[in-house]
Amino acid sequence: MTAYWCEHPELFAAIADQPNEEERMIAVVKWFISTLKGQYTTRNDTMGSEKKPLNPALGELFYGRWPDKNGRGQTDLLVEQVSHHPPITAYVIENKQKGVKLVGHNAQKTSFSSGSIIVKQIGHAVLTVKLPSGGTTEYLITFPRLRIDGIWYGSPYIELTDNSYIVSQTHVCSIEYKGKGYFSGKSHSFKAIVTPAPGQGGAHKDHVIEGLWHTTSKYVGGPRSGSEFHDVTRPKEEVQAAGGEPDGSMGAFETRELWKHVAKGIRDGDFETASKEKSKIENEQRQRRKDEATAGTPWKLKHFEHIDSDPLYERLGKIGKITPPTDDAYIFQENWPPVSPKS
Repeated sequence: MTAYWCEHPELFAAIADQPNEEERMIAVVKWFISTLKGQYTTRNDTMGSEKKPLNPALGELFYGRWPDKNGRGQTDLLVEQVSHHPPITAYVIENKQKGVKLVGHNAQKTSFSSGSIIVKQIGHAVLTVKLPSGGTTEYLITFPRLRIDGIWYGSPYIELTDNSYIVSQTHVCSIEYKGKGYFSGKSHSFKAIVTPAPGQGGAHKDHVIEGLWHTTSKYVGGPRSGSEFHDVTRPKEEVQAAGGEPDGSMGAFETRELWKHVAKGIRDGDFETASKEKSKIENEQRQRRKDEATAGTPWKLKHFEHIDSDPLYERLGKIGKITPPTDDAYIFQENWPPVSPKS
């Protein structure tokens, strides 16, 4: 799921190439909007409707990368399932050459309303960009709510609702999501407004963008009104598998290794075997939790450390007037990609 955050790695890398904070914020918004199609419509495109995923196991890992193209640098992806009850996924996406890194975590709370499933996305992400001056600039990113419609018709699909925010020390971007009947009258509509943060006037300008987050959008207000903003109908790049261990191997808890027999059963149409292998994994997980409880030794995360309150969320959240004022977080331990053993 997290690999969809970087299906357009050239946009992720381009954030570091911008000459000032205003252009950098616009580049961050453009990259963020480009991530939404993969996250929220890909399964509809490939399978005809939304599908329920397998329940991830605590400690499950996914490693990948987008290779260097045209000098943009290699972008690495690491994902770890840091909680099973409730399910929480932590991740880091980093382009070391450009000095751009995203660290975040996702969880969900669901409810029902008028025949739809409402999903509140819990968590946030922090994007850090190294500047030519040697300093850094940081962006707090929050997530939209989801509404899963079409359940009664047997063809569920996702629509984004409410607002999400991208906040830096100098700019605030509010993104409003609507379905049919709003803005363009089409599904997957959005309206983004980039404004200077309080106290950041002067040469800073407002920018207003409208369109469809799964296809195209344009500027409708500000100095670039009428020009194209983004187009995600262009070719995307799939993440490539990467070894998680120093010897290049995946490890037993790597996603493709952990679920390989279940996946094979599904692909072969052998659902009896798929169900049997799935139950085997789940029973092993239950036994691990029992053994840990008995021994008083909880599962140790491999790449992240949990903190109860994120001070950056608290600081930037106040600038964007985002509630709640605090949120927990998972700190990346800077222990991947691994250093290969010397020959």
